[in-house]
Amino acid sequence: MYVKELYRYFLVQLQNNYTLSEATVITDWVFEKVLSLKKIDILKNPIKAIPPAAEMLIQEKMQELLNYKPVQYVLGEAWFYRLKLKVNEHVLIPRPETEELVEQLINDRKTKLTDSTILDIGTGSGCISIAIKKNWPAAKVIGLDINKDALALAKENAAKYNAHIQFTEMDFLDESTWMSLPIFNIIISNPPYIPIKEKDNINKTVIDFEPHIALFVPDNTPLIFYEKIAKFGSTHLLPTGKIYLETHEEYANEVADLFRKIYQTVMIKKDMFGKERIILITA
Repeated sequence: MYVKELYRYFLVQLQNNYTLSEATVITDWVFEKVLSLKKIDILKNPIKAIPPAAEMLIQEKMQELLNYKPVQYVLGEAWFYRLKLKVNEHVLIPRPETEELVEQLINDRKTKLTDSTILDIGTGSGCISIAIKKNWPAAKVIGLDINKDALALAKENAAKYNAHIQFTEMDFLDESTWMSLPIFNIIISNPPYIPIKEKDNINKTVIDFEPHIALFVPDNTPLIFYEKIAKFGSTHLLPTGKIYLETHEEYANEVADLFRKIYQTVMIKKDMFGKERIILITA
């Protein structure tokens, strides 16, 4: 089959699950990753013959996508803050709103890029830790996660970018583990915050493939991670320290009120979609 025919077939099939614009982006990404062909290459040589083995691989990727598997998992990679990171079913796919959280931290510290100790709670793929370290080389970054497989992937991603980060396996909800951690200048986290009752409203690409341990919290304690972070910060955050959090848009005010009981300044910020998802706290 010629590449133009295969491309068109792939694009048409994907429109069963995606809008035309989404399907086009995904098709371009798959063809570049699997066949090393950009759209301009296909336009220049539309009758380029595709070997049967390569065509079969494209068909396999198409079936995975039609079964709602996210393209990032299909290709094993995702972009975050200009970094191409490896991802798999053990970690969440990095989101644009989490990039905003990192952007906020980096912009706040542009004039203060001295040695600082930063804690990333629930590091997953390591995307937050690595982005911070690449933009703030002098900082000491510690990334925590309860999942061994996630930490293995985070270490692999960090090694790719020569980012020296201390990744540690820890159940952060277990307060007895906190004694092993130092005092921090900054705490940042995108913790699990979706109540289990919302499962039925979540997109199939998320609910069927992304790790539930990184997504959901019990219905009766939806703020459990924020409660623990607030308590941890009261003993492990410097007096001049800051906390950067991503949260559920419907719980932003509750999270903010939780921190206002302990901390000096708490601000809610809207993300690029106009949702109250970012909480900024000053000790």
